[in-house]
Amino acid sequence: MDRIAPVTAPYSAALADCFARLLPPGMTPPVLFRAVARNEGLFKHLVDSGLLGPTGLLDRRVLPGPLREALILRTCVAWRNHYEWQLHVGTIARRMGLSDAQIADTRRAQPDPALWSAQTHVLFELVDALVLRRDVDDALFAKVRAQADDALLIEVTQLVGLYSGIGMLAALIQPSPDPYGAALPLVEEQEKCEASR
Repeated sequence: MDRIAPVTAPYSAALADCFARLLPPGMTPPVLFRAVARNEGLFKHLVDSGLLGPTGLLDRRVLPGPLREALILRTCVAWRNHYEWQLHVGTIARRMGLSDAQIADTRRAQPDPALWSAQTHVLFELVDALVLRRDVDDALFAKVRAQADDALLIEVTQLVGLYSGIGMLAALIQPSPDPYGAALPLVEEQEKCEASR
């Protein structure tokens, strides 16, 4: 049950415009969007500023789609934000170029390096460090620095931070699942990863 009830149709003209800019025609807005829209001014600002767009938060087209989406999914896993993970899997992940094997692998405690570029794999380590430990030690920094320049590292960290905020909203709101895809159970590896936290 949603702790903060999502707005329902008919929407205000401002919200209808925002939803139309974010979603394909006829698609019901995600529960989390509609719950955040309880603060209509904030939701409108997120859309008007471009911070929230059709492919999620902070999509400036700087990061390649598959990398960006993989990092979002990994951030959702680190946050135990099953709602947002499911939303992206049901709506965006495959369109951004991720395979079913890669999508499933984002939930493993140790992602399979055979499925990812060296850069993506080490950036998963960065996501886990930022979210789970809130610390990046010198050894990890050296590894990520070998795969990414300053601008990319800052972009990735901001993306992880924004999706950490979504994790907080999901924890607060406890949104009902959206009907965009079949709910997937936690995989054993993710349960092990969560148990070790």
